[in-house]
Amino acid sequence: MTGCSSIFADIPSRLPAELCQTLHAAPTARIERIVSRGHASAPDDWYDQAEDEWVIVLQGRARLAFADRAVLEMRAGDYLLIPAHCRHRVDWTDPDTETVWLAIHLESKSTSV
Repeated sequence: MTGCSSIFADIPSRLPAELCQTLHAAPTARIERIVSRGHASAPDDWYDQAEDEWVIVLQGRARLAFADRAVLEMRAGDYLLIPAHCRHRVDWTDPDTETVWLAIHLESKSTSV
C-alpha cells in the first residue's frame, strides 16, 4: 500500500485548458479528476460516451447542458449519474475559482457483453 494523495493537490495556478487526469483505470471503470476555471465545451461540442458517468463537484460551480435542452446548475457536493449516450456538455464553470470534479466512468450494462 502506498501513501494517500489529496484531490486538491498540485492544481496548476494557470489553466489554459481544462485539466483532466486519470487517477485510476480498470477494465470496467475509470476515475478522473477534472479541474476547470472558466472552461466550457464549444457550443456544438457534445459528449456522447459509451460509459455511464457518475460525476460530483467537489469545489466550485458549474453548469451542464443536455441535448434535450435541460440545463443543470451544480455546486460543491452536487452529483449525478449521466447514462451512456446521454449527450451533454459543460455549459459554464466559475471563472473566479477552480471547479474540481470527480468523474467515475462505468461500463454501461447496455453495452456490456
